[in-house]
Amino acid sequence: MPAVYARRRLATLTALTALASGAALLTGAPAQAAPPAPVSAATARTYLGQLTEKAEGSSDGYSREKFPHWKTQSGACNTREVVLKRDGTNVQQDSSCAATSGTWKSPYDGGTWTAASDVDIDHVIPLSEAWKSGASGWTTAQREGFANDLTRPQLIAVTDNVNQSKGDQDPAEWMPPTASYHCYYARMWVDVKHHYNLTVNAAEKTKLSSILNGC
Repeated sequence: MPAVYARRRLATLTALTALASGAALLTGAPAQAAPPAPVSAATARTYLGQLTEKAEGSSDGYSREKFPHWKTQSGACNTREVVLKRDGTNVQQDSSCAATSGTWKSPYDGGTWTAASDVDIDHVIPLSEAWKSGASGWTTAQREGFANDLTRPQLIAVTDNVNQSKGDQDPAEWMPPTASYHCYYARMWVDVKHHYNLTVNAAEKTKLSSILNGC
């Protein structure tokens, strides 16, 4: 290929890359196309051993309002809308950032959805679980950061009724219906709990250890 054409081709590719990057910035789309990956199973086993084992605390005083969530992330987009865009395929949004179309596949159960109303954004560590594991002593600002954390594997788009069946249960009480996802889910759970220095109860730790040892 003549040098002049090679230079033109490189310039074109550079321009297209810059254009795509600019579009992502304008729409507030994050760089990753999926939730942040959790630590490896080996690291999760180490992290689990470092977590404080303690009986679950009281839910006295808990309310979801103490974890302000779905805060504005960029322009008109709040946390829920950012996750819907991130975790979906061909997601289109209107001027208020609401998802008007797209496809979402829930890793918890394998369900595929084309309406955003069928999708919940799950807090991998439920807000109530966090409260009983140490977040009751946090400031409201700290709880807000936790409830809107896009940098760790704490938020994920899943089938709404599956998320509702999970409620505030820990892994000793509930695991995703898709068994092949259990290892990944345990890695996410431990990764987030370790980062936020949350406690684990005995049954929870035993279940997580069993899953991670089989990864």
